[in-house]
Amino acid sequence: MPSRTSPRQRSLVIGLIFIGILFTAFFGMRAFHAFRNFNGHRPPPPNRVETDVELIRDWMTVPFISKMYQVSPEIIFEALSVSPQKDHNKSLKELNDEYYTNKNGYVLDLVKQTVLAHLPPPAPAPAPTAVSPLTAPAP
Repeated sequence: MPSRTSPRQRSLVIGLIFIGILFTAFFGMRAFHAFRNFNGHRPPPPNRVETDVELIRDWMTVPFISKMYQVSPEIIFEALSVSPQKDHNKSLKELNDEYYTNKNGYVLDLVKQTVLAHLPPPAPAPAPTAVSPLTAPAP
């Protein structure tokens, strides 16, 4: 025969289940919002200076482009007429959507022109070095 649980015990179990559901919902929503705001892990710029401005994409940020093309970020921010402090981590697409809503792709094109105009001079190719011929020992 099943024994009856007391109303106090039943209300305690229901209360604990309710608190568990609230706890799960609270931290689940926090994780969902954090995931939605996650911008992704962007690859670091290569160690060499890039010279092809056609590789610039609208997901890139001004500091990323600055490091990749060895152009001062202040020059790029000045060309865009935006604040370096406020817009430091915004992508080119976000800057275009915020400041130039009627001109699709304007920021991307302007950054490409600015970087192309301020690229550092190409490094001279290293002089070829003479390689000594292989010498085999006499038998």
